[in-house]
This record gives sequence, C-alpha cells and structure tokens, in this order.
Amino acid sequence: MELLTYKSSNIEEIKQLFTTVFSDSEGHTEGALIGNLTYSVMTGTDAQDLYGFVATENEQIIGSIFFTRLTFQNGVNAFLLSPVAIHTSYQGKGIGQKLINFGINHLKKNGVRIVFTYGDPDFYSKVGFNLITEKIAKAPLKLTQPEGWLGQSLISDEIEPIAGNSCCVEAFNKPEYW
Repeated sequence: MELLTYKSSNIEEIKQLFTTVFSDSEGHTEGALIGNLTYSVMTGTDAQDLYGFVATENEQIIGSIFFTRLTFQNGVNAFLLSPVAIHTSYQGKGIGQKLINFGINHLKKNGVRIVFTYGDPDFYSKVGFNLITEKIAKAPLKLTQPEGWLGQSLISDEIEPIAGNSCCVEAFNKPEYW
C-alpha cells in the first residue's frame, strides 16, 4: 500500500470511491450525496484551503481523505477532516487510521495547529480526536449530533477555547452535512 497526495487527474475515480463506499454502507441516496460532496470539495475549493490524500494498492485508489480549511475569527490555522472513505473490501485493516495519520503529519509540517472532524467518536478517537463542545470551538453550522464534534490540537495536549464563529469552505456550507 502507498499513501500519496491526491492528484486532480484522479477526481472521477475518487468521486466513484466515495459514492460506492457510502452507497454500500448507507444506501444509494447517501452514496450520491457524499460522492457529490467530495466532487465539490475537489473542484470548488481553493488549493490553499484543501489537502487531499489517497491510499493505493496496485495503482488502484482504495482510500481517500480530505482536509478543508475551517476559518475562525481569531485566525487560528485549522482544518476540517471530512470526508473519509476506504473501499468496502479493505475496511477493518487499519488503512483509514494510517491514511488519517499520514494526512495529519502532512498538516503539522505545514503549520496547521488544529484539526476538527464531525463523525464517529469511537473511530476518530483511535487517531487522536477528542470530543469537544461548542464552548471550545463553534461548528460552522448547527450540529444535528453534537456528540460527533471532535478536535485534535497538533501543537499541544488540548485545544484552548476559540472565541467567535467558524466558517467552512463552500462545499460544506449546507445544513445536510451537519
């Protein structure tokens, strides 16, 4: 397995990966929603606001993750980890954890101070994310499941409270993702 930065030439393959993985686990409607979200992230986000990574095996993409800028009023350098997909037949083998750690290490080297995600605390706690409240850092939109708001400081043991509101990239600026 090889971990790499994604290339724009892989946009269609990555979109199909997300569509298939989420269709397999959540149904066709969710698969289409997340596939289209991923496509919007890749095609509509400024390069300085996006990091994307893939896991490949035999030159086939078997996993992919994206980090997009999360802007706070105080200017802290923060990113949001989402979405994440590992090909259904490769799940449960630690590939997602390796890919996330690879991405986080890349972000650290580029001066990112905090990474957030909105997902399953049981999974993301395996890669250093902890439950946070909106008293620590406000999500860009209203959370339907506040127990899934997670964060990780890349510079210290805990996240210091961040005053003010946050803003996400355009692809995520829709209530259905929150």
